[in-house]
Amino acid sequence: MSIDHVVDVSRLQFAVTALYHFLFVPLTLGMTWLLVIMEATYVMTGKQVYQDMTRFWGKLFGINFALGVTTGITMEFQFGTNWAYYSHYVGDIFGAPLAIEGLMAFFLESTFIGLFFFGWDRLSRRQHLLVTVLMAVGSNLSALWILIANGWMQNPVGAEFSYHTMRMEMTDFWAVVFNPDAQAKFVHTVSAGYVTGAMFVLSISSWYLLRGRDIEFAGKSFRIAAAFGFASVCSVIVLGDESGYTVGEAQQTKLAAIEAMWHTEPAPAPFNVLAWPNEATMQNDWQLQVPWLMGLIGTRSLSQQIPGIHDIIAVNRARIVSGAQAVTALARLRQQRDDAVALARFNAHKADLGFGLLLKKYTDDVSTATPAMIDAAARDTIPKVAPMFWSFRLMVALGMAMLTLFGLALWASVKGDFARRPRLLKAALYCLPMPWLACEVGWFVAEYGRQPWTIYGVLPTHLSVSTLSVESLYGSLAGFIGFYTVLLCVEMYLMVRFARQGPGSLGTGRYASDSASLHLAH
Repeated sequence: MSIDHVVDVSRLQFAVTALYHFLFVPLTLGMTWLLVIMEATYVMTGKQVYQDMTRFWGKLFGINFALGVTTGITMEFQFGTNWAYYSHYVGDIFGAPLAIEGLMAFFLESTFIGLFFFGWDRLSRRQHLLVTVLMAVGSNLSALWILIANGWMQNPVGAEFSYHTMRMEMTDFWAVVFNPDAQAKFVHTVSAGYVTGAMFVLSISSWYLLRGRDIEFAGKSFRIAAAFGFASVCSVIVLGDESGYTVGEAQQTKLAAIEAMWHTEPAPAPFNVLAWPNEATMQNDWQLQVPWLMGLIGTRSLSQQIPGIHDIIAVNRARIVSGAQAVTALARLRQQRDDAVALARFNAHKADLGFGLLLKKYTDDVSTATPAMIDAAARDTIPKVAPMFWSFRLMVALGMAMLTLFGLALWASVKGDFARRPRLLKAALYCLPMPWLACEVGWFVAEYGRQPWTIYGVLPTHLSVSTLSVESLYGSLAGFIGFYTVLLCVEMYLMVRFARQGPGSLGTGRYASDSASLHLAH
């Protein structure tokens, strides 16, 4: 089997586990702050219904959290099993935020989750509220450190290659922490999680209202979810714009692919609302544009150009030629560390070392690379345009739909007549999958758009894999899919079961179970 096959199956396996894991993460992020709002309202007003809301929605949160942790652990082990050279090459940098996440954020989150569930009768109202706040802070800190690690993969700042160790080494920890790409990705991702939590509560509350059960409980949950969701979806849109700007600064290739921008347009560039990208001819067969908009989004100016794919390929080709010099000099330095000529040559071209490594896909000795190989490597630096273009637009369309829904829900909450709007309630119920689909598509755009790199501009994906057999990869992939599907089915079963029971599952006697409410209805 070719190395390309090993790379493709390894990527598929990591993509599957990541997409499964990210079915659980957004709801965890969003539900924690909704629980804080509900419990804070209980502490301030003393109304029992808000405590019941906190406990009931907290039960559903706990089911999701437990299964999310299970899927997340597997992902971290894959760095060592499936991506061994990646771990060796950048482990000192990439591993630092992950270690901090485990030692600080995950332990904090896990500890206070335990206190949240078992501390109701042991802590005062204010103490338990503090526990809930710290649980929410822990979950968001966990996301922060993971996204700092991922942001470094997108924009590798604060590090440089050492020819002594033949690895990337950290030079500035705080540059890694405050990486603009990581910070933009963090606020955008957690805001998407908040939308997911709000949609979850809004949809289930709408189901109760449509069935005419637990009206007070469902109505108050609906109002909180509508307000929180509207604020969150506005944040997603605003912070998504900021995330797009950072992509334009650090990953012009990704931005050009997202926008199907084949040629450099005069500034300010137009925005392709719709287009039909043609990979074969490297142009759009047709396109519907809004003048100036892309220039404003991507550069925050009217005079700065956004490079098109053809110009990016030309620039990358020159960097590959330069990088080949660095790879050749590095090979000489490995044999003789005190070779001054090789060291001078390496230092002159080391900024393009990663681009030179792209040629390793076509030849072991990059000094013998032909122009055709260099052209192919340059073309490889552009991800497939059509999947990027349409995935991004699907994400945006879902965001606009959720903005409309939360806006209508908030307006109906202000007017106080949402319980008498069955169309709105049905729309809220049917829109339940939307935030999950948007989150999954968003991660696809972020990760697929980085190809052909694991570390953008530094380490190509085809050099990052472990020396595993394709058979073992297929076997473990089948195992992961089977196991994760079982976990997903378990979560769906438990979620549906407890959601159908409603607040009656708390056993307080203040609410009817689903079966009891149906009996009363008849």
